[in-house]
Amino acid sequence: MFQFINQQKQLDHVIQLMRQSSIYGLDTEFIKVDTLWPKLGVFQINVCDQVFLLDGTTLDLSEFWASIYQAEQNVFHACSEDIDLIYHYSQKKCLENVFDTQVAMSFLGHGLQVSYQSALKTVLDIEIDKDQTRSDWLARPLTCKQMDYAANDVLYIMQLANDLKQQLHHKNLYTCVVEDCNNLTYDIAQETPKDKLYSDIGNYRHSRKQLMQLQQLCLWREELAKALNQPRSFILKNTTMHDLLEKNPKNNFQLSQSKDIRPNIVREHGKTILDLLKFLPDMDEWPLRIARPIKHSSQEVAQTVEDLILDVATEMQIPKEVLMRKKWMNALYQHVVFQRDEQDLPRYLLGWRYELLTQPLIKILVNDKRYLSTQMEVFP
Repeated sequence: MFQFINQQKQLDHVIQLMRQSSIYGLDTEFIKVDTLWPKLGVFQINVCDQVFLLDGTTLDLSEFWASIYQAEQNVFHACSEDIDLIYHYSQKKCLENVFDTQVAMSFLGHGLQVSYQSALKTVLDIEIDKDQTRSDWLARPLTCKQMDYAANDVLYIMQLANDLKQQLHHKNLYTCVVEDCNNLTYDIAQETPKDKLYSDIGNYRHSRKQLMQLQQLCLWREELAKALNQPRSFILKNTTMHDLLEKNPKNNFQLSQSKDIRPNIVREHGKTILDLLKFLPDMDEWPLRIARPIKHSSQEVAQTVEDLILDVATEMQIPKEVLMRKKWMNALYQHVVFQRDEQDLPRYLLGWRYELLTQPLIKILVNDKRYLSTQMEVFP
């Protein structure tokens, strides 16, 4: 049913099989509890209808990573964490040959976050156990239950993918799904620029001074997390940083009263944190206030926008939530109000959605620009 591979010579056989085929079913088992980077336990592959469990704790997988990048297609289910792991271990980015069966399921009306277990039951009427999710995948030897669990994650994935591809081709949606999968793997590869780290945490309620403090805290946290290979939350949680901006502590005692802060962080890094809050660059270097989010267009235009999205979703026979996400809509608002370049829009809006949806929505929103501008307060 499967073979556990923990010797380099055994891996050579798998690599040879990969050269005979061009489409692989893949999954990973890893631990990421107390580290920033995932620790690979097992990498599962279905190649030429054979399942192999590759021991991530002993093998040199350099050739394996190269084969994945050279493949015609890599099939995953819910690939985000798997792709992030591949990028970390291979030290390469932008895997552009992925087919994600979860994305495919969403286009076919099964929801945005359908599990692999549910997908198999729905599409193939196959039931598998998912009772080893929180196993220690670094422990050796692996138990029979662990290996059966890991093997099941790729045993049926090619069959699932082939069935979904047939349905997608029937609806002329296959190329759209592949493009969205490429956009997903592209997004995973993008790192927020260091001087913009604060923008993922700050909001329009923060003053320019608070945003400058937040920027310094975020940059320090990021560098320390990477240096120590610890989760960012082990250093400072986002809620802790918000509390620091609010209370602006002046000494270690006040710092120790901050929400969710760890005692060892106060002990080892208290002075640094206090200095980051206190010593700021000149005011002209502080970030501008963050614009208030636009909740909706004017009543008449909002209905026109809603009707357009619904019409396109109906025409393409895909769920409305797959066609347009809330964050993409907000990006369109920002584009119109601030007259930004279209290339700054999410890639999802520049591909197959562009002529069908993006361009028509921009035309509608441009007519509502005055209203949108009044809804989006921009502070100096």
